[in-house]
Amino acid sequence: MRIAVIGQSLFGQEVYKELRKEGHTVVGVFTIPDKDGKADPLATEAEKDGVTVFKFPRWRVKGQAISEVVDQYKGVGAELNVLPFCSQFIPMEVIDFPKHGSIIYHPSLLPRHRGASAINWTLIHGDLKAGFTVFWADDGLDTGPILLQRECDLEPDDTVNTIYKRFLFPEGVKGTVEAVRLIAAGRAPKIPQPDEGATYEGIQKKENAKIDWNQPAAALHNWIRGNDKVPGAWAEVEGQKVTFFGSTLLDGGAVASGQPLVIPGASRPASVTKGGLVLFGNDDKALLVKNLQFEDGKMIPAAHYFHTGSSEAVQLTEEEKAFAEGMRVVWKSILTNLDVIEDSTDFFKSGAASMDVVRLVEEVKLRASQLQLQNEDIYMATTFQEFIQMCVRKLRGEDMEEELVVDYVERDVNNMTIHMPHQLFINGEFVDAEGGKTYKTINPTDGQAVCEVSLAQVPDVDRAVAAAKAAFEEGQWGKMNPRDRGRLIYRLADLLEQHQEELATIEALDSGAVYTLALKTHVGMSIQTFRYFAGWCDKIQGSTIPINQARPSRNLTFTRREPIGVCAIVIPWNYPLMMLAWKTAACLAAGNTVVLKPAQVTPLTALKFAELTARAGFPKGVVNILPGAGSMVGQRLSDHPDVRKLGFTGSTEIGKQIMKSCAVSNVKKVSLELGGKSPLIIFSDCDMDKAIRMGMSAVFFNKGENCIAAGRIFVEESIHDQFVQRVVEEVKKMKIGDPLDRSTDHGPQNHKAHLDKLVQYSQTGVKEGARLVCGGKQVDRPGFFFEPTIFTDVQDHMYIACEESFGPIMIISKFKEGDVDGVLKRANATEFGLASGVFTRDIGRALYVSERLEAGTVFINTYNKTDVAAPFGGFKQSGFGKDLGEEALNEYLKTKTVTVEY
Repeated sequence: MRIAVIGQSLFGQEVYKELRKEGHTVVGVFTIPDKDGKADPLATEAEKDGVTVFKFPRWRVKGQAISEVVDQYKGVGAELNVLPFCSQFIPMEVIDFPKHGSIIYHPSLLPRHRGASAINWTLIHGDLKAGFTVFWADDGLDTGPILLQRECDLEPDDTVNTIYKRFLFPEGVKGTVEAVRLIAAGRAPKIPQPDEGATYEGIQKKENAKIDWNQPAAALHNWIRGNDKVPGAWAEVEGQKVTFFGSTLLDGGAVASGQPLVIPGASRPASVTKGGLVLFGNDDKALLVKNLQFEDGKMIPAAHYFHTGSSEAVQLTEEEKAFAEGMRVVWKSILTNLDVIEDSTDFFKSGAASMDVVRLVEEVKLRASQLQLQNEDIYMATTFQEFIQMCVRKLRGEDMEEELVVDYVERDVNNMTIHMPHQLFINGEFVDAEGGKTYKTINPTDGQAVCEVSLAQVPDVDRAVAAAKAAFEEGQWGKMNPRDRGRLIYRLADLLEQHQEELATIEALDSGAVYTLALKTHVGMSIQTFRYFAGWCDKIQGSTIPINQARPSRNLTFTRREPIGVCAIVIPWNYPLMMLAWKTAACLAAGNTVVLKPAQVTPLTALKFAELTARAGFPKGVVNILPGAGSMVGQRLSDHPDVRKLGFTGSTEIGKQIMKSCAVSNVKKVSLELGGKSPLIIFSDCDMDKAIRMGMSAVFFNKGENCIAAGRIFVEESIHDQFVQRVVEEVKKMKIGDPLDRSTDHGPQNHKAHLDKLVQYSQTGVKEGARLVCGGKQVDRPGFFFEPTIFTDVQDHMYIACEESFGPIMIISKFKEGDVDGVLKRANATEFGLASGVFTRDIGRALYVSERLEAGTVFINTYNKTDVAAPFGGFKQSGFGKDLGEEALNEYLKTKTVTVEY
């Protein structure tokens, strides 16, 4: 269709772009005039595409259409007008002109909240549902027939900004385009709006947004969030207008103590606490406000009300000065009316608007990717000097919540400064271990110490378990609404993403992971895992069960899925952060508290994770991290009577010991992901290029330190020699080197003891008669580097055919042509059953093999393809229980049956 787009803003821009993608011809864009020399985003996008853009200041004068404007509009020959967001009054001569008329997007569920500020009023009235309507324009105010509506649930603490970003913007764009699609297909309905339930509220302006304190807390909360960010709910406080932002209803528990603040008209004094400003309704219930804005435009955290301006100026380094000058250029490009940006230049008083805030935030990301500002940060630092001071503090990690004190170890590495906590994390605080015990964690790239780390002792374990128990049984976490719990976990995932480069760098330093792999897998999958399980928090549910124990049947039986309580998690050293995420995300989503022991040799990303949980707002005691020895910390967790579940990933030998201790102590629930010797069967009809590529990944991914690594490869006889020749060629291409070098394929092994084990393993293979084709030795350079290794002619009885290397060692054996059952028997002749794989073009054979392989995961014509939604775990002595997917939640839940007679 030939479409005229009439409107403005980023929303209008996105609708315009999607309409063009759908194949429609946009014959004209009608938008507002440039402001301060800057075009509206819709105009900018259309001009870039060569579409004619009209920028009429107005369409009518004194209620009459301007004939010249209407004639220019008619000249484009539109068949449909689309008004995605339009602040101008469009005359009916334009509305009714096209063949198909005009459609308008409105951000409410009409007929409710007709008129301007519809999103504000949806929140102010405490509606349970929000949504949007695409309707046919008529001569009334938002009264035309409905074409399409979409709705969503309103969260208790949603603001105009959050509901717009989460639903009204993305789904509104889709809905508007879908409406056009229905019109083009001749299937667009015209449903008259009902009179019942219709409301009209005027535009919400600053003078109307004064807070009436004689209301319950819920009404105050709705008023503040409904006016957040525009126009802003305000009140007189100590003689000046103060605007309130970031309201949250408190759950009715005890309110944190703070400094009283008298607000005229309020039922009782407010309280300035570390968490923000606590306000009270006339029902004595409370709400918390995070930010305040003064009449001069300056915004501050509400917690800082009584000590504004007290922080000392940060002295900038040369690098920080260069960053500041770069940002001065950015400010100048936004504030084009100014010749010079002084330190005292105020962003908003110089003409910046909300769209400029968005641009400034994005410009900062381009220049300092580790600095993730929020729009609110700009409002809190309005002058250039304040803005730079804020950015530098955030870059240095000095913007922590007041109650969290972190003694960082800092390193300038990988073109950034990383900040590493190194103490135990117990009950929301970083603390030294009992007796001040420490140990050195070693960088496997050079064998040198990264830093000293606190070494947990038995009393530390007892303190951490007590904190976790109190948080579960008495604290905020145990009472928290599941949806709020999910919101916290989502916030944690966002923080992990904001710190992903720093986390990947720490992972490379502490575990030897190649940085690019750490960024994508170690950290990337961790972020995905927390986001996945955050979505499960409010979907954990029991069921109702019909029973026939009595007549007449006046019984109700149902099940409840409840958290277990204090859970211990013990993780390995190969994927320090990802293994933490695989277990901890499900554990927290289910509502448990956790005491986690990272591997002693790789504690640093777990401690950084602890810091981020505090930043995300997790209550104290919910997450506790204890670096230390397995023989002490792991054993005490296994024995502790207040721990009700233990999840472990590690060796089969230690898993058996843990299982025994958990049984003897208090019959803890246990899940174990243990050793593996995963077979990979390659048939002669395979896609050889893919089998080579995937076979290399199956063995050498993450330096072979991979629980599902293909511990033994069976190759059909006719292609055996070709396969060996080609994998050797590929191995010789691998670059061994510094894991922070972007061109490195293969970094150092995790620690010295493991390197020594791999050397001994290879020597055993040679002694037993296997043919060492390449590798088998330590690389002659500092650090713990081991050559990628290939063995052939490996017989079933040999040690290397039976035992896991957990390193970059490929074990290749032949099998006779067509002997499917024979090779299956050999593949299953192991006590392990974690993973397996098969390569063949014969789908029938592939499925036959997959049915008979005794492993928790089977890959067909691929390998290492795990996903957060797919359950992962082993058979036989590879353990039991699942990580990932919905099944993982079962490991951290208990089922209670309730029967009621009525």
